[in-house]
Amino acid sequence: MSEFVFTCPECGQRIEVNAPMREATLTHGCPVCGASVDSQHFASC
Repeated sequence: MSEFVFTCPECGQRIEVNAPMREATLTHGCPVCGASVDSQHFASC
């Protein structure tokens, strides 16, 4: 079940993610374009 919606600041991609996916995205960047992200780019569902 998705808990967050991630919106990339670079490519604009919106992805629903769960908590482990959120942590991975914070560590590794946007899964689409690789841009660096921080917690402000996630909203609760």
